[in-house]
Amino acid sequence: MEMLHGFGGQLLLGALTTVQLAAASLTLGTLLGAVGCWLQLSDRCVPRAMGNAYAAVVRGVPDLLVVFAVFFGGALMLASLTGRYVEIDTFLAGVVALGLSFGAYAAEIARGALQSVPRTQREAAHTLGLSGAQALWTVVLPQAARVALAPFGNQSIVLLKQTSIVSIVGCDELMRKAAEASGATREPFTMYLAVACIYLALTGFATLGLEWAERRVSRPMAR
Repeated sequence: MEMLHGFGGQLLLGALTTVQLAAASLTLGTLLGAVGCWLQLSDRCVPRAMGNAYAAVVRGVPDLLVVFAVFFGGALMLASLTGRYVEIDTFLAGVVALGLSFGAYAAEIARGALQSVPRTQREAAHTLGLSGAQALWTVVLPQAARVALAPFGNQSIVLLKQTSIVSIVGCDELMRKAAEASGATREPFTMYLAVACIYLALTGFATLGLEWAERRVSRPMAR
């Protein structure tokens, strides 16, 4: 900690903000992904086109542009509605931007997982007297969840690292704190090396959690 010249506490606060940012973005992105998947699998043309457009547009542009669009576009929209400048909360803007990006990928993951379940599974469930909703919850979704868990978990780890781009709009997450400490101490290598160690620790814990979840989910299949 002495090597950090008293900025160790600030980096830990930045790490806490990073975790909170990732958790909030993951929650919002999961909800958006579920809605996006539902739209993509709709039998109607308009909802299906909306779902496909959401996934294609958000996945087709850099995440940094999404952050800029939410931060500056949100400020512009609020200014036009209120008639005065409204400062956007950087944490909230980061959650919305990262949630939008994560949701687009989550929608594709969920869609692929649901479509991977053979149609014969649904037909067998109906033969056993299960309704459409019962077949979905007891037969289709558990199998789709097993398929989607690994890519969803990997995308969640990517999201944790992507929180660093929100520093560009002033959010006090880990990279922002590192930049401030680097400027104050004139030792950027030391500060960013410490940040790299913190990111490795966070992603390491996340990977262990994902591996534990995969083992838990695979147990019923092994019996």
